[in-house]
Amino acid sequence: MTHHYLLAHDLGTTGNKATLFDAEEGVALASIFESYPTAYPQPGWAEQYPADWQRAIWQCTRRLLSQTGVESGAIAAVSFSGHMQGVLLVDRQGTPLGRAIIWADQRATAQADFVGLVCDAQALYHLTGQRLSPTYTAPKVLWIKEHYPRVYNQAYKVLQAKDYAAFLLTGVFATDYSDASATLLFDLVGRRWASDLIAALGLNGEIFPEVHPSTTIIGHVTPAAASASGLMAGTPVVIGGGDGACATVGAGSVREGEAYAYLGSSSWIAVTTRQPIYDPQQRTFTLAHLIPGFYCSLGTMQAAGGAYEWLERLLYPEGNAQALQTMDTEAASIPAGAHGLLFLPYLMGERSPYWNPRARGALVGLAMPHGQAEFARAVLEGVALNLGLILEALQAQKVQISRLLLIGGGAKSAVWRQILADVLELPVWLPALTTEATALGAVVAGGVGVGLFADFSVVDRLVCLREAEQPEPARHQHYAALLDLFRQTYEALNPIFAKLAGLAAGKPGLEK
Repeated sequence: MTHHYLLAHDLGTTGNKATLFDAEEGVALASIFESYPTAYPQPGWAEQYPADWQRAIWQCTRRLLSQTGVESGAIAAVSFSGHMQGVLLVDRQGTPLGRAIIWADQRATAQADFVGLVCDAQALYHLTGQRLSPTYTAPKVLWIKEHYPRVYNQAYKVLQAKDYAAFLLTGVFATDYSDASATLLFDLVGRRWASDLIAALGLNGEIFPEVHPSTTIIGHVTPAAASASGLMAGTPVVIGGGDGACATVGAGSVREGEAYAYLGSSSWIAVTTRQPIYDPQQRTFTLAHLIPGFYCSLGTMQAAGGAYEWLERLLYPEGNAQALQTMDTEAASIPAGAHGLLFLPYLMGERSPYWNPRARGALVGLAMPHGQAEFARAVLEGVALNLGLILEALQAQKVQISRLLLIGGGAKSAVWRQILADVLELPVWLPALTTEATALGAVVAGGVGVGLFADFSVVDRLVCLREAEQPEPARHQHYAALLDLFRQTYEALNPIFAKLAGLAAGKPGLEK
């Protein structure tokens, strides 16, 4: 009897993680990570090189096969997860027409305003599940069309990160419902491109790839891809999903009402639903779930682990392999409230709950006694406090969350987990695979796609949970007061953020 394995590539913000799963045993055999850089050529811009994605995919696959000794012919399917809301334009041969604009990029504010003029914001929110924001694909494509019309006119398709990876293996242009639902151009309930909206924006509808359920086999590994990766030609390739949707499945959230939080470069709190959740204030949004007919409603913040990594670079400019562990230890030595130091984690603007691309990070309350321990504590608390605002927004829509299932790299930090438990007043639970949850979601999609798994309920066998931290009442009371101050601090600084944006653009006095 042939032993079957499933390979998942998770193209994240900092690199690609390839994970090989034993489909029979339901365990991850090994993971390989290949990093790649993000370019920040201007404030609010964030770009990556598709050539780096390709290099990471080929190298990860070869190293993984070599390390595990698994024969390529035993791999039953390859599937993908990847960061969402980006733009990679390619020509008819699939050649990239420049760098990819990724999710964190906020440059397309004027184009987002244009979308708002064309389509009523409330109608757009109910059609797509997304609120108007420059973080989405639609404004970014419009920005390219305006500033680089020759590149736009050469484009054959607009792809997301995992779509490009799937193309590299198969030569097929495709996307799935979850990634499409984060473009601001997709009919969320109808599960199709919103052709009338696309036409009203003056975009060419032909550049958006065919959209499929996440479990669809879109093609097979080509001989050229087999030579580059070490895979066997003809291996089925399942399209998979965007990282938010894959993380939802990998966290075990496959039934209505099941919730979790992701703590990585960005962070979010999400809940699985049978109907989209529409917040009257549009603080949250809704994606298509990997499971047909289900949805994932969530609030996402821009910089979580990214803010902590920013502080690491600031404190250790020469690099230090133990930097994050040292910062955690120092943060744990400081009481709740960081001795009066408050951090706004808006280093790349913000999505939930404010949806303000001009928001900026701030350390408020600095005093001479403060040192790097207070800095570390304040950054961890600032992220947790913003997640507290997101939780409030979900709870206002009658979402009931009794525990916080936590995944992502930040879940490895015990001090951060305790801060989250105290701020959110929720017990924190951990799966065995905290950092492989996104890849696990892609694996489940692949396994269902090729028939190795009957359905998504297989996560009950694959996701093993343990309780980690409990909220401490006294600290929660302290953080409840701090949360209100956190909100007031943003509101007080917001007019200054707008003026700073004008100065950064070389237009002093434009913002009144």
